[in-house]
Amino acid sequence: MNEHEDRLSKRESFEQEQNELIKRRLEELEELKKLGVNPYAYSFDVDSYSSDILASFKDDAPPSDASVAGRIVSLRRMGKASFCHIRDSKGKMQIYLKRDDIGSAYDQFKLMDIGDIVGVKGTVFRTKTGEVSIHAKSLELLSKSVRPLPVVKEKVDEQGNKTVYDPFSDKELRYRQRYVDLVVNPDVREVFVKRAKVVSSVRKFLDEKGYLEVETPALQPIYGGAAARPFTTHHNALDFDFYLRISDELYLKRLIVGGFEGVYEIGKDFRNEGMDKSHNPEFTMLELYVPYKDYNWMMELVERLIHFVALAVTGGAKVKVGKNEIDFTPPWKRITMLDSIREVTGEELAGKSEGDLSAIAKKHHVEVDLSMGAGKIIDAIFSELVEPKLIQPTFITDYPVEMSPLAKRHRSKPGLVERFELMCNGHELANAFSELNDPLDQRSRFEDQARLKARGDEEAMVVDEDFLRALEYGMPPTAGLGVGIDRLTMVLTDRDSIRDVIFFPQMKPEK
Repeated sequence: MNEHEDRLSKRESFEQEQNELIKRRLEELEELKKLGVNPYAYSFDVDSYSSDILASFKDDAPPSDASVAGRIVSLRRMGKASFCHIRDSKGKMQIYLKRDDIGSAYDQFKLMDIGDIVGVKGTVFRTKTGEVSIHAKSLELLSKSVRPLPVVKEKVDEQGNKTVYDPFSDKELRYRQRYVDLVVNPDVREVFVKRAKVVSSVRKFLDEKGYLEVETPALQPIYGGAAARPFTTHHNALDFDFYLRISDELYLKRLIVGGFEGVYEIGKDFRNEGMDKSHNPEFTMLELYVPYKDYNWMMELVERLIHFVALAVTGGAKVKVGKNEIDFTPPWKRITMLDSIREVTGEELAGKSEGDLSAIAKKHHVEVDLSMGAGKIIDAIFSELVEPKLIQPTFITDYPVEMSPLAKRHRSKPGLVERFELMCNGHELANAFSELNDPLDQRSRFEDQARLKARGDEEAMVVDEDFLRALEYGMPPTAGLGVGIDRLTMVLTDRDSIRDVIFFPQMKPEK
């Protein structure tokens, strides 16, 4: 039996066992109804949470009452008294239940299972074993769980070391059933709490600088602002094909033309591309545009922004990521793209023809094809050979013009543009330009992209006549920035897959 067949066999065995447990729970559900219990309550008054109770309890203080609700995660039934643990949104709490105190609810408790959601009112006390608990005065079933949860067992030794048994660790199941993952793996919940802090701290930083948060269309008649393949959909009323946006850039620049003194958007973008540990077709981006600034100014802003976010989310500038400690304390290293390639490979790419670049790529076992222009070949060499080595935050600057059709030509280096990418932990976290505001140069760049598309480059940009018209009215010198929120969260939560920081990542449909 191969690994795939073994996995299918285990899955079938698991499903059979689940079906038996579901049958038993459905029988319990009917028994509860016969006892006059509504197994799916309308509401329950909660006034306390587990972590707050545990933190505030004092043995010498007068007894206090608490009303809590949560999911049963462990059960220890005895004759006239029992214990269970419930988990609420802030942690875990032990409940002590005694028949003499809760009466008929004790018989109902016998029909409850791990996974059921209950409400408890009672007095906080410390048991003889030293655990702060709630002595129940009333128990109410709020939601009967008819499908059993995976039971994750923990054992803590005298030194405080925790061992986890039977973890819910199947990656595919965890991503497909994130609701179960969140219930049985509390550390996963903490990742998403930190993700929320990433977004809120980014917003706080930019709002305090007076930049305006805006919204731009997710459905666009012409996609642009990045090199990517779009998702296509059809608008029935207009009888016209639209595209899910691959970037917010061209619409945000239109707002700079309109006179705003800095705009940003934190929103979803969509790119019809492959999936791996650092790519998901639907992802979250911050894009920011500030007039009268350039990419040098933007580098300093990015240092301050991400340093601010790291402090807000982790409490410090140094973050442990895998085996590495990443230090976000400014300033960060700056090196040009071509110099970084030379440092790693010894190759000088400046001034080389497409043919020469292809030969260099093949020499270093980097795959290229005939649809790729000079810029894409250089990008492939950089991505394959240099990017994985960039662990500490590093600004890679001054890209070939062919790679950056929306960036301003470098003021002193012919053939290059004023662009940087922030690399960290072997991946791109941010991308920024001194934005191209010359409408004639922009048209020429778009036309170059159209020729690449005709050669078979499916990610090449298309000509956007309305955006060109906006530039013809005049756009001030502008610095633009894009930051990948998902990848930033990966670094700040020490996760090696983008799927670990997206609640519901894209998956193949279940059969």
